Amino acid sequence: MRLVTLFISFVIVGLGGFWIWNYVPGLRSKAEDLLSSRTFQTLEVRFSAQSIMEAHRKDLLKDNDHQYLEPTLKFLPYLLMDVKYIRSHEKTGEGVILWGLVDGEMVINTSTWEKTHGFTDCIASNASRQEFKIINALAARGGAWDRDGLSKFLNIENNILDIWIDSCRKKSLIVQNGNTYRLHLQNPRLQVIPETKLEQALVTKPTKHAQRVRRHFRASQIETIAKAAFGNDFAIRKTTEIFLPVYSIVVQNPDGSIMTTYWNALNGKRFIPPYEIE
Repeated sequence: MRLVTLFISFVIVGLGGFWIWNYVPGLRSKAEDLLSSRTFQTLEVRFSAQSIMEAHRKDLLKDNDHQYLEPTLKFLPYLLMDVKYIRSHEKTGEGVILWGLVDGEMVINTSTWEKTHGFTDCIASNASRQEFKIINALAARGGAWDRDGLSKFLNIENNILDIWIDSCRKKSLIVQNGNTYRLHLQNPRLQVIPETKLEQALVTKPTKHAQRVRRHFRASQIETIAKAAFGNDFAIRKTTEIFLPVYSIVVQNPDGSIMTTYWNALNGKRFIPPYEIE
Protein backbone atom coordinates (compact mmCIF):
# COMPACT_ATOMS: atom_id res chain seq x y z
CA MET A 1 0.00 0.00 0.00
CA ARG A 2 2.86 2.35 0.87
CA LEU A 3 4.47 1.71 -2.54
CA VAL A 4 1.20 2.51 -4.31
CA THR A 5 0.87 5.78 -2.38
CA LEU A 6 4.48 6.67 -3.16
CA PHE A 7 3.95 5.91 -6.85
CA ILE A 8 0.81 8.07 -7.01
CA SER A 9 2.69 10.91 -5.30
CA PHE A 10 5.48 10.72 -7.89
CA VAL A 11 2.91 10.80 -10.71
CA ILE A 12 1.17 13.85 -9.24
CA VAL A 13 4.47 15.69 -8.75
CA GLY A 14 5.55 14.79 -12.28
CA LEU A 15 2.29 15.97 -13.85
CA GLY A 16 2.42 19.15 -11.79
CA GLY A 17 5.97 19.83 -12.92
CA PHE A 18 5.00 19.17 -16.56
CA TRP A 19 2.05 21.59 -16.33
CA ILE A 20 4.16 24.34 -14.74
CA TRP A 21 6.94 23.92 -17.31
CA ASN A 22 4.55 24.18 -20.27
CA TYR A 23 1.89 26.60 -19.02
CA VAL A 24 3.69 28.94 -16.59
CA PRO A 25 6.38 30.49 -18.82
CA GLY A 26 7.49 32.94 -16.15
CA LEU A 27 8.53 30.16 -13.77
CA ARG A 28 10.04 28.16 -16.62
CA SER A 29 12.10 31.15 -17.71
CA LYS A 30 13.38 31.67 -14.15
CA ALA A 31 14.29 27.99 -13.88
CA GLU A 32 16.18 28.15 -17.18
CA ASP A 33 18.03 31.23 -16.01
CA LEU A 34 19.05 29.51 -12.78
CA LEU A 35 20.37 26.58 -14.76
CA SER A 36 22.26 28.80 -17.21
CA SER A 37 25.88 29.78 -16.76
CA ARG A 38 27.13 32.93 -15.07
CA THR A 39 27.72 34.61 -18.41
CA PHE A 40 25.73 34.99 -21.62
CA GLN A 41 26.49 35.94 -25.21
CA THR A 42 25.17 39.18 -26.63
CA LEU A 43 25.64 41.44 -29.59
CA GLU A 44 27.88 44.37 -28.77
CA VAL A 45 26.65 47.71 -27.42
CA ARG A 46 27.86 50.22 -30.02
CA PHE A 47 25.77 53.24 -29.01
CA SER A 48 25.44 54.66 -25.51
CA ALA A 49 22.09 55.71 -24.09
CA GLN A 50 23.41 59.26 -23.74
CA SER A 51 24.35 59.51 -27.42
CA ILE A 52 20.89 58.29 -28.48
CA MET A 53 19.13 60.65 -26.07
CA GLU A 54 21.17 63.59 -27.33
CA ALA A 55 20.69 62.72 -31.01
CA HIS A 56 16.90 62.46 -30.61
CA ARG A 57 16.39 65.16 -27.98
CA LYS A 58 14.17 67.32 -30.21
CA ASP A 59 11.87 64.39 -30.99
CA LEU A 60 11.66 62.98 -27.47
CA LEU A 61 11.64 66.18 -25.41
CA LYS A 62 8.93 68.45 -26.81
CA ASP A 63 9.89 71.36 -24.57
CA ASN A 64 11.68 72.21 -21.33
CA ASP A 65 8.80 70.82 -19.27
CA HIS A 66 9.64 67.31 -20.48
CA GLN A 67 12.63 65.55 -18.96
CA TYR A 68 14.58 62.33 -19.28
CA LEU A 69 14.51 59.75 -16.51
CA GLU A 70 17.30 57.24 -15.97
CA PRO A 71 17.61 54.89 -18.99
CA THR A 72 17.94 51.13 -18.56
CA LEU A 73 19.63 48.49 -20.68
CA LYS A 74 17.68 45.32 -21.37
CA PHE A 75 18.69 42.19 -23.27
CA LEU A 76 16.24 40.55 -25.69
CA PRO A 77 16.65 36.80 -26.40
CA TYR A 78 17.27 35.50 -29.92
CA LEU A 79 17.98 32.04 -31.27
CA LEU A 80 21.14 31.83 -33.37
CA MET A 81 20.99 28.82 -35.69
CA ASP A 82 23.87 27.43 -37.73
CA VAL A 83 22.14 26.22 -40.92
CA LYS A 84 22.62 24.86 -44.42
CA TYR A 85 20.16 24.98 -47.31
CA ILE A 86 19.88 24.61 -51.09
CA ARG A 87 20.94 27.93 -52.65
CA SER A 88 20.54 26.68 -56.23
CA HIS A 89 20.37 23.37 -58.07
CA GLU A 90 24.15 23.16 -58.04
CA LYS A 91 25.08 24.89 -54.80
CA THR A 92 24.47 24.53 -51.06
CA GLY A 93 24.39 27.62 -48.87
CA GLU A 94 25.73 27.72 -45.32
CA GLY A 95 25.26 30.46 -42.76
CA VAL A 96 23.39 31.53 -39.65
CA ILE A 97 19.86 32.64 -38.88
CA LEU A 98 18.96 34.98 -36.04
CA TRP A 99 15.36 34.49 -34.90
CA GLY A 100 13.53 36.46 -32.22
CA LEU A 101 12.34 34.58 -29.15
CA VAL A 102 10.16 37.56 -28.25
CA ASP A 103 8.63 38.65 -31.58
CA GLY A 104 8.87 35.33 -33.45
CA GLU A 105 10.37 36.88 -36.58
CA MET A 106 13.63 36.22 -38.42
CA VAL A 107 16.22 39.00 -38.65
CA ILE A 108 17.35 39.52 -42.25
CA ASN A 109 20.14 42.02 -41.62
CA THR A 110 21.57 42.94 -38.20
CA SER A 111 22.97 46.29 -39.39
CA THR A 112 19.52 47.62 -40.32
CA TRP A 113 17.59 45.13 -38.16
CA GLU A 114 15.37 44.37 -41.14
CA LYS A 115 12.98 41.52 -40.31
CA THR A 116 10.44 39.17 -41.81
CA HIS A 117 6.73 39.66 -41.21
CA GLY A 118 4.31 36.77 -40.84
CA PHE A 119 6.21 34.03 -39.05
CA THR A 120 4.75 35.06 -35.68
CA ASP A 121 1.26 34.09 -36.86
CA CYS A 122 2.61 30.86 -38.32
CA ILE A 123 4.21 29.91 -35.00
CA ALA A 124 1.08 30.81 -33.04
CA SER A 125 -1.07 28.63 -35.32
CA ASN A 126 1.51 25.83 -35.50
CA ALA A 127 1.61 25.92 -39.31
CA SER A 128 2.61 22.61 -40.88
CA ARG A 129 4.91 21.82 -43.81
CA GLN A 130 1.85 21.29 -46.03
CA GLU A 131 0.33 24.61 -45.02
CA PHE A 132 3.64 26.32 -45.74
CA LYS A 133 3.46 25.03 -49.30
CA ILE A 134 0.34 27.16 -49.72
CA ILE A 135 1.87 30.09 -47.80
CA ASN A 136 5.13 30.01 -49.76
CA ALA A 137 3.33 29.72 -53.09
CA LEU A 138 1.23 32.79 -52.29
CA ALA A 139 4.27 34.68 -50.97
CA ALA A 140 6.16 33.95 -54.20
CA ARG A 141 3.29 35.51 -56.18
CA GLY A 142 3.20 38.71 -54.15
CA GLY A 143 0.73 37.39 -51.58
CA ALA A 144 -2.22 36.27 -53.72
CA TRP A 145 -3.07 33.65 -56.35
CA ASP A 146 -6.15 32.00 -57.81
CA ARG A 147 -7.03 28.38 -57.18
CA ASP A 148 -6.06 27.15 -60.65
CA GLY A 149 -2.63 28.74 -60.34
CA LEU A 150 -2.07 27.12 -56.96
CA SER A 151 -3.19 23.73 -58.26
CA LYS A 152 -0.83 23.81 -61.25
CA PHE A 153 2.10 25.18 -59.27
CA LEU A 154 1.85 22.65 -56.44
CA ASN A 155 0.93 19.79 -58.80
CA ILE A 156 -1.31 18.00 -56.32
CA GLU A 157 -4.78 16.48 -56.42
CA ASN A 158 -7.67 18.90 -56.00
CA ASN A 159 -8.98 17.17 -52.88
CA ILE A 160 -5.54 17.49 -51.23
CA LEU A 161 -5.31 21.15 -52.25
CA ASP A 162 -8.75 21.81 -50.74
CA ILE A 163 -7.68 20.23 -47.44
CA TRP A 164 -4.54 22.39 -47.25
CA ILE A 165 -6.41 25.56 -48.21
CA ASP A 166 -9.19 24.88 -45.72
CA SER A 167 -6.63 24.27 -42.96
CA CYS A 168 -4.88 27.58 -43.72
CA ARG A 169 -8.21 29.41 -43.71
CA LYS A 170 -9.25 27.93 -40.36
CA LYS A 171 -5.96 29.14 -38.86
CA SER A 172 -6.55 32.62 -40.37
CA LEU A 173 -3.31 32.37 -42.36
CA ILE A 174 -5.08 33.02 -45.67
CA VAL A 175 -8.42 34.49 -46.75
CA GLN A 176 -10.54 33.93 -49.85
CA ASN A 177 -11.83 36.62 -52.20
CA GLY A 178 -13.86 34.98 -54.94
CA ASN A 179 -11.56 32.48 -56.62
CA THR A 180 -8.44 34.16 -55.25
CA TYR A 181 -6.60 33.35 -52.05
CA ARG A 182 -4.27 35.77 -50.31
CA LEU A 183 -2.11 35.86 -47.22
CA HIS A 184 -4.01 37.27 -44.25
CA LEU A 185 -1.23 39.74 -43.38
CA GLN A 186 -0.51 43.40 -43.96
CA ASN A 187 2.70 43.67 -46.02
CA PRO A 188 3.78 40.04 -45.55
CA ARG A 189 7.46 39.18 -45.87
CA LEU A 190 8.03 35.46 -45.83
CA GLN A 191 9.87 34.81 -49.09
CA VAL A 192 13.43 35.22 -47.86
CA ILE A 193 16.77 33.43 -48.11
CA PRO A 194 17.18 31.37 -44.90
CA GLU A 195 20.24 33.27 -43.77
CA THR A 196 20.83 36.39 -41.66
CA LYS A 197 23.43 38.91 -42.72
CA LEU A 198 25.35 39.03 -39.46
CA GLU A 199 28.59 41.00 -39.48
CA GLN A 200 28.85 42.00 -35.82
CA ALA A 201 30.82 39.96 -33.31
CA LEU A 202 29.39 38.48 -30.14
CA VAL A 203 30.65 39.47 -26.70
CA THR A 204 30.26 37.82 -23.30
CA LYS A 205 28.62 39.54 -20.34
CA PRO A 206 28.08 38.45 -16.74
CA THR A 207 24.56 37.28 -15.99
CA LYS A 208 24.42 39.02 -12.60
CA HIS A 209 22.39 42.27 -12.65
CA ALA A 210 21.69 41.99 -16.40
CA GLN A 211 18.01 42.60 -17.25
CA ARG A 212 17.15 39.78 -19.61
CA VAL A 213 13.69 39.92 -21.17
CA ARG A 214 11.43 36.88 -20.86
CA ARG A 215 11.02 34.67 -23.93
CA HIS A 216 7.60 34.53 -25.60
CA PHE A 217 8.52 31.55 -27.78
CA ARG A 218 10.52 28.40 -27.12
CA ALA A 219 13.58 27.49 -29.17
CA SER A 220 11.83 24.28 -30.26
CA GLN A 221 8.96 26.32 -31.75
CA ILE A 222 11.40 28.40 -33.79
CA GLU A 223 13.25 25.31 -35.05
CA THR A 224 9.97 23.60 -36.01
CA ILE A 225 8.63 26.57 -37.96
CA ALA A 226 11.96 27.17 -39.73
CA LYS A 227 12.08 23.55 -40.91
CA ALA A 228 8.47 23.75 -42.09
CA ALA A 229 9.03 27.05 -43.91
CA PHE A 230 12.32 26.32 -45.63
CA GLY A 231 11.71 22.77 -46.83
CA ASN A 232 13.16 19.29 -46.52
CA ASP A 233 16.69 20.27 -47.57
CA PHE A 234 16.99 22.89 -44.83
CA ALA A 235 19.02 21.64 -41.86
CA ILE A 236 19.90 23.11 -38.48
CA ARG A 237 23.32 22.05 -37.26
CA LYS A 238 23.50 23.92 -33.97
CA THR A 239 21.54 26.45 -31.93
CA THR A 240 22.67 29.03 -29.38
CA GLU A 241 20.70 31.59 -27.42
CA ILE A 242 22.15 35.09 -27.74
CA PHE A 243 20.83 38.53 -26.82
CA LEU A 244 20.30 41.96 -28.36
CA PRO A 245 21.02 44.98 -26.12
CA VAL A 246 18.10 47.43 -26.14
CA TYR A 247 17.79 50.70 -24.22
CA SER A 248 14.58 51.67 -22.47
CA ILE A 249 14.54 55.48 -22.62
CA VAL A 250 11.88 57.12 -20.46
CA VAL A 251 10.55 60.66 -20.74
CA GLN A 252 8.49 62.23 -17.97
CA ASN A 253 5.71 64.50 -19.22
CA PRO A 254 4.61 67.71 -17.44
CA ASP A 255 1.54 65.96 -15.99
CA GLY A 256 3.73 63.27 -14.39
CA SER A 257 2.93 60.56 -16.94
CA ILE A 258 5.79 58.81 -18.69
CA MET A 259 6.53 57.78 -22.26
CA THR A 260 8.86 54.84 -22.89
CA THR A 261 10.67 54.21 -26.16
CA TYR A 262 13.13 51.46 -27.01
CA TRP A 263 16.37 51.79 -28.94
CA ASN A 264 18.65 49.21 -30.51
CA ALA A 265 22.04 49.60 -28.82
CA LEU A 266 23.74 47.84 -31.74
CA ASN A 267 22.75 50.32 -34.49
CA GLY A 268 21.32 53.24 -32.50
CA LYS A 269 17.92 53.07 -34.22
CA ARG A 270 14.39 53.05 -32.80
CA PHE A 271 13.25 49.57 -31.82
CA ILE A 272 9.53 48.79 -31.89
CA PRO A 273 8.80 45.59 -29.92
CA PRO A 274 5.54 43.65 -30.36
CA TYR A 275 5.09 43.41 -26.60
CA GLU A 276 5.94 45.45 -23.55
CA ILE A 277 9.57 44.61 -22.80
CA GLU A 278 9.75 43.58 -19.16
